[in-house]
Amino acid sequence: MNLQKVISGFFFILAMTLNFGFFYGSPEILVEHSRYELFAAIVVNLIATILKFGDKTQIGSVLLATSLVADIQLIASASIWGYGLYGLGTMNEEISTAIVSLSGGALLANITSVAIFVGDTLKSKR
Repeated sequence: MNLQKVISGFFFILAMTLNFGFFYGSPEILVEHSRYELFAAIVVNLIATILKFGDKTQIGSVLLATSLVADIQLIASASIWGYGLYGLGTMNEEISTAIVSLSGGALLANITSVAIFVGDTLKSKR
């Protein structure tokens, strides 16, 4: 068993599930989306990105790209939340929909990353 693959896989899948937990719910109702879960998704995604820096293969490059996309979208989602709450002083449906939509894009990037990781793991030889 490759401990590096276990740790990497753990963080890739945890990032995806945390992101899904935040994304799930009505986009118009921000109360259904926990800001703590968004924060946890950002932190775990950043850890997963750091773990992907060591891989020098072509698959590793694609995994890093998907992780960077997820990071950017989650950070943008949190930025919009902060701007709406503290900059504008109001949270309307447009802002909450933008927050959830950006996390949906990050979720898609995480799903792609996990699918590539699983595919690469299945094709590798012992």
